[in-house]
Amino acid sequence: MQSVQQRAILAIGLHAAFSDGVKDDRERSELRRIAESLAEETGTPDLARTYQDVLLKRVSIEAATAELTESGQRQLAYEMAVCVCDADGRQSESERSFLAELRKLLQLDPAQAVAFENEADAIVDLTDAAAPTAAMGSLLPAPSPMVAAKPRVPEAELDKSILNYALVNGALELMPQSWASLAIIPLQIKMVYSIGKAHGAELDQGHIKEFIAAAGVGLTSQYLEQCGRKLLGGLLGKAAGKTFGKLGGAATGMAFSFATTYALGQLSRRYYAGGRVMNATVLRDTFQNLLGPARQMQTQYMPQIRQQVDTLDMGRVMAIVRGT
Repeated sequence: MQSVQQRAILAIGLHAAFSDGVKDDRERSELRRIAESLAEETGTPDLARTYQDVLLKRVSIEAATAELTESGQRQLAYEMAVCVCDADGRQSESERSFLAELRKLLQLDPAQAVAFENEADAIVDLTDAAAPTAAMGSLLPAPSPMVAAKPRVPEAELDKSILNYALVNGALELMPQSWASLAIIPLQIKMVYSIGKAHGAELDQGHIKEFIAAAGVGLTSQYLEQCGRKLLGGLLGKAAGKTFGKLGGAATGMAFSFATTYALGQLSRRYYAGGRVMNATVLRDTFQNLLGPARQMQTQYMPQIRQQVDTLDMGRVMAIVRGT
């Protein structure tokens, strides 16, 4: 795939990210950081400009789709857009309208589009299985200082659980299927939920998503970054029953989701063990401090991450989230 097509697909992903019209400054800033990071890592400054071009409406969705001349590229762009819209929860009306227009512009095979939408819906359903949805209000930080809580399970068991979640999410990032990266988010939600529960905290999805966002891990931006790395590494792609890309040299600098998930797990331990008194600034700073060592661990555990790839499919991922 040429750089022109890569940029076009990323532009479509960014259009999808902005299609709900409610991205706050924090999420916009994170999307800009991703574009700049990918541009720096690949030596392709045009990627950084792509963000500005989409944000300032200098590149229309029509212009981006016109660059994609192969059916596989068009299918891939649509899959990425669907997952971007799904990453932070159920699609809004504006996101559904955007995807309907995108289908027309890409002239997709209706059967292929519906088949992937069903796959993505199944992954989104995992979020509901990962943690309760009952409204509990904002719990970040706790309304008043809470007593530090000792975990109800051994510390070594918590460490092992966090490592296992990180290994699975690192493997999901290395899988070429578009839905694989979308599955990382419900697994992170389930991990935080289980850590909170181990410390006696009953959490709902709203709190967990708020906690993850406060740490500086945006749901939409996290998915877009994962797919951007796959796309530029030649690893991402699934169309017409064929999978493109190989788990080889392209994966060397990837599996960032291992580090993000591991650091998020360790942050959760500190937060709930300490009585939920960290504010958003402390959470973000602590997460960044944990991320460096987690990235070093990621290199150490790359052989185990690669082994996980061969054992994962949608059925197993769904079973892990549901605890079956």
